[in-house]
Amino acid sequence: MSETSTSRTASTSGATATSGATPTSGTTTGATIELENLTKRYPGHPSPAVDNVSMEIKAGEIVIFVGPSGCGKSTTLKMINRLIEPTGGRIRINGEDVTDMDPVKLRRKVGYAIQASGLFPHMTVAQNIALVPRMIGWPKARIRNRVEEMLDLVGLDPGEFHGRYPRQLSGGQQQRVGVARALAADPPVLLMDEPFGAVDPITRDHLQDELIRLQHELHKTIVFVTHDFDEAIKLGDRIAVLREHSHIAQFDTPEAILTNPADDFVSGFVGAGAALKRLNLTRVRDVEITDYPTVTVDDPLQEIFNKLRSSNTNEILLLDKRGRPYKWLRRGDLMRAKGSLARAGTLVSDTVTRDATLRDALEAVLMDSSGRVAVTGRRGEYTGVVDVETLMNSVHELLEADRLEAMAHRHDLEELRAAQTHAEQEGVGGIVEGGVGGVKKA
Repeated sequence: MSETSTSRTASTSGATATSGATPTSGTTTGATIELENLTKRYPGHPSPAVDNVSMEIKAGEIVIFVGPSGCGKSTTLKMINRLIEPTGGRIRINGEDVTDMDPVKLRRKVGYAIQASGLFPHMTVAQNIALVPRMIGWPKARIRNRVEEMLDLVGLDPGEFHGRYPRQLSGGQQQRVGVARALAADPPVLLMDEPFGAVDPITRDHLQDELIRLQHELHKTIVFVTHDFDEAIKLGDRIAVLREHSHIAQFDTPEAILTNPADDFVSGFVGAGAALKRLNLTRVRDVEITDYPTVTVDDPLQEIFNKLRSSNTNEILLLDKRGRPYKWLRRGDLMRAKGSLARAGTLVSDTVTRDATLRDALEAVLMDSSGRVAVTGRRGEYTGVVDVETLMNSVHELLEADRLEAMAHRHDLEELRAAQTHAEQEGVGGIVEGGVGGVKKA
C-alpha cells in the first residue's frame, strides 16, 4: 500500500485513527458490517436484483458502492437497514445478526441520508434533527443539546437555523441538515444513497469536503452509493465496483483500482485521465499551506497602507468581520479607489478547505491568474494559502511515485512468469499461488 493510501486508511479506522482528530466525547464510533450471500429477488422477475453478495466492511471506514444504473447498488444499501427486505442471506453489524431483528428498531440504530435530504417540510430544522432521538425516548434537555451539537458539527449556526423550515434553506444547507438528522441518535453506521446528487457541482464539492471532515471527527462506518467515480475516489477508503446483480468486479482501495483495475469493466469506470483522478487521493492538508499577510475590514486605512508597503508579497488578503477571505488587495488599489475599501481590490472568487483534494485546489488556482487560493476552516475562516508551485511539485511527486509503483508491479509480473516457466520446465505442472515465488504442486 502506498504512503497516501496508508494515510487515508488510518484517518478513518475508528479507535486506531492516527490523523490527530479525536471523536467527540461520548460519541459512538463505527461498527463492522458483514454481508453474507445477500440476495434480493422480486416476484415476476427471472433473475435476482442482487445475487449472493458477500463482503466485510471494517469499522470506521467509508466504503463506496459504484456501478451502472440498475446494477443493484441502492438495493444492496437498503437491505443493510432492511428498508428492502432480503430474500436470502445474512447481515451482521458488529457481529450481531440483524436479519431477524425488528426492522424499525434496526433503522433507529442506522443513520440514513438520501438525495434531496428527505426532510419533512412541515417540521423545523430542529424538529427534523430531533426526530429519532425523540422516538427512542431521549430526555428533552438531551435532545435540545444534541440538536445544537449536530448543527454546529455540520457547520450551521444553531441560533440562525434552529427554527427555520426546509423551504427556507438552500439545497446544500438541506443536505447538511439531512446528515445531521442521520447522525443525531449517534448510530455507528451511516448509509448514504447518492446524498449529494441533486445539488450543483460547487455545493457538491463543499458537501464532500464536509463529509470528509466529519469522518475525521466521528469515525463512523459509512456505506455510500454513487454513480460518480470521481466522487467515489475522493471519498472512499475502499470502493466496490459492482456489475449487474451487484456482482463485485473489484473491491479495493482507490489507489489500487486506479493503478491496477481488475478487468476492462473496471477500466471503463476509471475512464481516461487516471493521472488527474489520482489528484483526488491527496488532500490540501497533506501539502504545505503557507501564511499570507492579512488585514481586516475593521483595520484603519493607514495600517492597511503600511502593511501593503511592508509586505514581501505584492498583495495582501482582506478578511471580513468573521475572518473570512473577502478581497485581494494589491499595491496601488487603495490609491486608485481613493482610499475606499468598498471600491478597492478584487473579490475572492473561490476558496478551498483543508479537506479539499489537490484536484479541487489545482482547479481553483488555475481559474485565478495570480496562481494561489485561500484555504479556509469549517466556518469559512481564513487558515492560509496554497499556491500553484506547491501544487505542481506535489503533482510531479505523485506521478513519479505512480511510475515507480508501475515499474515494481511489472517487475513482480516478470518474476511471476519466470517462476511459472521454471515450474513448467521442471515438470512440476503446478501453479504459482499467492504472488511471486509461491509454487504449489497440482
